Amino acid sequence: MGTVLKGGYVVELEPASVERVDLRIEGERIVARGEDLTPGPDDEVVALSGKLVFPGLVNAHHRLAQVLARGWVRPTPASYQALLEQVRWPFENALDLDAVQVAATAAGLESIQCGTTTLFDLHSSPRAVTGSLLRLARGLHEVGVRGVLAYAVTDRMGAVGREEGLEETVSFARKARGRFRGQVGAGPCFTLSDDALQGLGEALNTSGTGLHFPLAEDPLDERLSTERHGNPPVTRLLNGNLLSPRAMAAHAGHLEWADLAQVLATGTWLVHTPRSNQGQEVGYAPALKFGARASLGTDGTSSDLFAEAQAAYLRSREAGQPIDVLRYLANGHRLASQVFEAAIGPMREGSVADLLVLDYLSPTPLTAETLAWHVIHGLGSRHVEAVMVDGVWRVWARRPLSVNPSVVADQAREAATAVWERLNQT
Repeated sequence: MGTVLKGGYVVELEPASVERVDLRIEGERIVARGEDLTPGPDDEVVALSGKLVFPGLVNAHHRLAQVLARGWVRPTPASYQALLEQVRWPFENALDLDAVQVAATAAGLESIQCGTTTLFDLHSSPRAVTGSLLRLARGLHEVGVRGVLAYAVTDRMGAVGREEGLEETVSFARKARGRFRGQVGAGPCFTLSDDALQGLGEALNTSGTGLHFPLAEDPLDERLSTERHGNPPVTRLLNGNLLSPRAMAAHAGHLEWADLAQVLATGTWLVHTPRSNQGQEVGYAPALKFGARASLGTDGTSSDLFAEAQAAYLRSREAGQPIDVLRYLANGHRLASQVFEAAIGPMREGSVADLLVLDYLSPTPLTAETLAWHVIHGLGSRHVEAVMVDGVWRVWARRPLSVNPSVVADQAREAATAVWERLNQT
């Protein structure tokens, strides 16, 4: 028994194509593509009547727990260092395991309703480390989204906290299965001692995965890394053999060209987070220079990747360095395909059936040549009508099928209130 999507316009991002064809899905895979496919006797037929069948989006750098900070009346930091010390780190310290799981469900639900089917999350909850990635996975599992999870190892809570973080990130990477995978995570380089870098290298060898970390979000990363540890971040990461085609660096907004070139030469993925950079007032990352392995992430902002793609293009245009937004989105699929060792993104036979149905009535011709402009100026999360992950419908008629949004929101508000109370006591 399969599912046949009939009469839709099937979209692919790179090379761009828009074609009116049918898809047949069996199990978790697309098994046939063609004009006017004949359904089998037991197949479910979904008549799309000209709606778009779009690849599920990939958010390459998220901070799921930050959904509980939305609206928190917080100090106004005077610098990036103050932002970390007065806002971001105290919030992470206030998280407990229950809050972590509730946040994953709430942010995962928001993500899938906005068309994201795969999330890469870099998590930190220093007072609730052990089991935190499993709780994230449980929260995401409720929604049905695909997740790649890492714990951000750091020395800022001392050697014991560092070792606890290493154990958590390696332990999850070893046992993650199905829709979940693990990575080794790290905090900013200036929070990592030489012992921590050595531990990260050992963790990468043990887990067989790559490193997910923030890099040069602000000039503070290079200044403090050099002052405290004798070398700038890129030099230390290269000396530790931590950069590779499996590694992912988020932000990368403040690297000299020589350093950026060295990072690119290792094949490391670069994840552009324009709305977060604007919100944190850390400046514009030169995304046009990020090379062939650049993608998009939302960091701690809202989980709307369509909005992120639009912001990324418009901000790059303003900077006089316009990026190819379709390539950035398609690279998310390449990254997910690499991690899950399966074709994710192409709407072709053999690919994993992670896809969206978009109810988008185009006011102008929608073709391969015009697709990018529709993504930048027209398409949005408001058009997401149905979402399939691994061949299973997770959203139908704009309604999540496995969770009650009102219950999720109630639980998130309760968890946020508890976290905010702990923040106010510090």
